Amino acid sequence: MSMIPPQPPIYLFGLRIDEPVTSLTALLISAVCLFAFIKLGKLRQPGNRTLQYLRYYFLVMAIATANGGIIGHAFLGYLSFGWKLIGWISSMFSIMLIERASIEYASRLIPQKFSKWLRWINIVELAVFISITMVTLNFFFVEVHTFYGLLIVVASLHFYVYRKVKSQGSRLFLNAVGFAAISALIFMNRIGLSAWFNHNDISHILLTIAAWYFYKGSRKIGEEQTVNI
Repeated sequence: MSMIPPQPPIYLFGLRIDEPVTSLTALLISAVCLFAFIKLGKLRQPGNRTLQYLRYYFLVMAIATANGGIIGHAFLGYLSFGWKLIGWISSMFSIMLIERASIEYASRLIPQKFSKWLRWINIVELAVFISITMVTLNFFFVEVHTFYGLLIVVASLHFYVYRKVKSQGSRLFLNAVGFAAISALIFMNRIGLSAWFNHNDISHILLTIAAWYFYKGSRKIGEEQTVNI
């Protein structure tokens, strides 16, 4: 299979925009996450820590993907590579938040000591991966942190909750993690259709679908937590 060439820039009013489709698809993820943040705020459950963490997951992920689209792709030619760290670190914080939301949601069904241990690991792992990423400027460590957060923590906890109580919110979260995993495989293997729809673009579309499933799952969790599970 021939190598897909880099996505050509476009010029608007004399301004160079690199990877325009990649930038737009990143902003599509951001738009869905911002929509989810606003909508979840209307559920009016101030004491629901799971829902609070999920709301801020969407807000921080919206910031991360907007930064990724605008700074990390579209206008990186005007900036140094280190500016990518804004989007990378924001995305790592968002993964920490969705992990914490999953821990809170499962805490009624798992031993208290285990739940407390997971909360500590949640903070330590974030600090370690952010430190390594800032030193190396290597996106690989962002990927590893995302893999650990979504597949090891989020998927495992929601699979456990689904097996225990058949939570439909957990089922939707597992669907979301599935789309995110497929997205990661496409990104890592650089599977694309053309220069104008490359591995980044396909990955972003799948992450948009994943974000939508996370939103639907969050709404369902909000509904389910109006009663004790």
